[in-house]
This record gives sequence, C-alpha cells and structure tokens, in this order.
Amino acid sequence: MSDFEWEETKDFENREKHGVSFYQAQHVFFDVNRIIAEDVEHSQHEKRYFCFGLNQENTGILTVRFIYRNSRIRIFGAGYWRKGRKIYEQANPVH
Repeated sequence: MSDFEWEETKDFENREKHGVSFYQAQHVFFDVNRIIAEDVEHSQHEKRYFCFGLNQENTGILTVRFIYRNSRIRIFGAGYWRKGRKIYEQANPVH
C-alpha cells in the first residue's frame, strides 16, 4: 500500500465543509470492496481519481478524491456523497 499525504490547509477546509478529516479518509483504501475510478472530467496535467469505500467505523460510504504522486496517494477531498454511495452499492449489492 502506498503512503498518504495531504495539505493541512485542505484537510482543515474539508473538515469544516464536509466533516471528514483526510486521516479518516485514508481508511477507505483498506476496504477490500473499495472502488477506484478515474475522474476523467477533472484530470488535466495529472490523472485524478475517486476511491469509494466504507469508512473506518463501517457506518457509511466515503468518496475520496486523490492523485498518485511519487508513489504516494495525495488526498485533496473527501465526503459522504450520494453519487459515490450509489456507485459503491451497485458494485457491492450485499452492503
């Protein structure tokens, strides 16, 4: 598994806006049923991705926005978004 990184300012802003820290968000990558999808709409100089997966408490589906950079996962957004939950539940119908 890759290491994780993020900007502290973005983490603070994300906690204020969405109630999710990037520390919490990194745990969705350990969900064996996670879904990784390329964000083709927003990829420009670097490919951007979504990770859809269960949060650490297994109580909700988080969507995490990230890029791969220097063998690290750089998180820049996370939240409980309906579209991400729908994608996850369609791929994992038992959840």
